[in-house]
Amino acid sequence: MENITKKRVKHLREKLKDQDFDTLLVLSDENRRYLSGFTGKDGQFDESAGALFISSTEQLLATDSRYEMQAQKEAPQCELYRHKRGLAQALPEILEMLGTKRLGFESVRLSCQQFEKFKEEFKKRGGSVSFTPTEGLVEVLRMIKGQEELEAIRQSLAISESIFENIRNKLEKGKTEKELAWNIEKAMREKGAEAIAFPTIVASGANAASPHAIPTDRSIEEGEPLLFDWGCILNGYCSDISRTIVIGNPDDTFKKVYQVVQDAQSMAIEAIKPGMSTQAVDKIARQHIAANGFGDYFGHGLGHGVGLATHEKPHLSPHKPTNLELGMVTTVEPGIYIPGWGGVRLENMVVVEEHGATVLNRLPV
Repeated sequence: MENITKKRVKHLREKLKDQDFDTLLVLSDENRRYLSGFTGKDGQFDESAGALFISSTEQLLATDSRYEMQAQKEAPQCELYRHKRGLAQALPEILEMLGTKRLGFESVRLSCQQFEKFKEEFKKRGGSVSFTPTEGLVEVLRMIKGQEELEAIRQSLAISESIFENIRNKLEKGKTEKELAWNIEKAMREKGAEAIAFPTIVASGANAASPHAIPTDRSIEEGEPLLFDWGCILNGYCSDISRTIVIGNPDDTFKKVYQVVQDAQSMAIEAIKPGMSTQAVDKIARQHIAANGFGDYFGHGLGHGVGLATHEKPHLSPHKPTNLELGMVTTVEPGIYIPGWGGVRLENMVVVEEHGATVLNRLPV
């Protein structure tokens, strides 16, 4: 792992040569892990397991006594700094040690409150360091998955898929959405998952018209849409799958909607290749759904990257196009959601390879 993180830091330093700061402060736990190997997780947004500082020559990981031993073990290539009263108070000393004059920070992760604390400490001590917000510097590197990352994703996906057939075979009228969601989460953990990748979605009947439905006490019934969206984390890497089924016999509406969604997914996957725009891939699926009369019922993007985070770059959507590259992993998840009736979403994960997209899933749609 140490050799892998060294290569990643080297690539980042090449990018930093063009920036107007000399040290980058990395605060998000996914980026911190990606660059250092330190797996400490932030408990919540106003809590931090550590802060990683990277300059042209130095790599320093600042943490507290709770994570000190873990950091020593997992990030031996980093100089370790243990702070006792929080990062803000330690920051002037850390930056003096690093010789930092201009600090870049992840604007998506540093809160306004923490930023004000940083400035207050420097004002007390008469420091002259400048602060520069940055966006997406590490996330862009994370878009391209190495072989060890692809294998971790495959293993995570294998656990998520392995439990579904058993859940499906035991489906029966009267079970609630909450029961099914718990059964999925419990089964993934029993198979060895570290955690769920996101709150499991089980939505039946009209509830399935909400793309991010929260499981309720509603009992599932025969003949209605039953939408599942689930995934787990293994070795830090996430999986993300959606399937929609029916207990008993589906009606004509379900058959039609399902076929349109399935065809849209197949068309999009077939179009994926290196150099293809994410916007263009989204458009292919979106136009097919619209041509079949359901254009008003597909509101979200076609897919998103998956890796150390469940949702990361690139995004298959009508906005902010990115050209696909070898090694990118993304979901392809078209959906149709009809208020009062329900919805259908089918989601697979693919990796971009020279010939096009390789579907990582083995579970049939």
